[in-house]
Amino acid sequence: MSHDRSGKEPESVEDVIGELDDLAAKGDSVRVADVLDDFGKRSFGPFIMLPALLELTPVGAIPGVPTFLASVIALVAVQLLLGKDHVWMPRFVQNRAVESKKLHKAITKLRGTARWLDDHSRDRLEPLTKGIWIRLAALAVIILCITVPPLEVLPFASSAPMLAIATIGLALIVRDGLVMLAALLLAVAAVGGGTYYYYRSDDDGESGGGMALEEPYHYSPLARRSA
Repeated sequence: MSHDRSGKEPESVEDVIGELDDLAAKGDSVRVADVLDDFGKRSFGPFIMLPALLELTPVGAIPGVPTFLASVIALVAVQLLLGKDHVWMPRFVQNRAVESKKLHKAITKLRGTARWLDDHSRDRLEPLTKGIWIRLAALAVIILCITVPPLEVLPFASSAPMLAIATIGLALIVRDGLVMLAALLLAVAAVGGGTYYYYRSDDDGESGGGMALEEPYHYSPLARRSA
């Protein structure tokens, strides 16, 4: 597989989703392998941000999807932590695909958000997106991913770490140190808040009997995302 076809790194969120839209225009579906081939060595930021954003959509309401996405992100973050120069993923992940029509529709909805993110982030405190800060960001992403599986059954809970992860991915793409600092603070808040929320809900379940334990499943992420 050849990497880095264009030779130019994406410098904005619009660059990333624009390349995805180009891929969607080439066939009936887009595989993870196609995205890897297109971004190549440039793919750490996008492959951290995009799965996290996907979890924040209705797709993330499907049982098991948040945990799967967190696993994929963690795999990318581990490679970033180890200083690898491009993303590797197992074949079964690379073969996962999404219909081009659905991808194009999702990209169309994201363009406004992407434009806003690009307008409010770029080239500030750039040293905080290099060297040890990249390793620190990767470690934060791994810790956030670990919190996702136990939080998946609780309403809203898994979205907090995924939002922090998406923000870290954004900082890596646009090389904005100020966004990186905000992302790391958000990561600390997400881990602390998620831990408190998880144990608080567990205590409520024990004190309230069996009915209280059923509430996280009754008020599922699907309900809030489809509302």
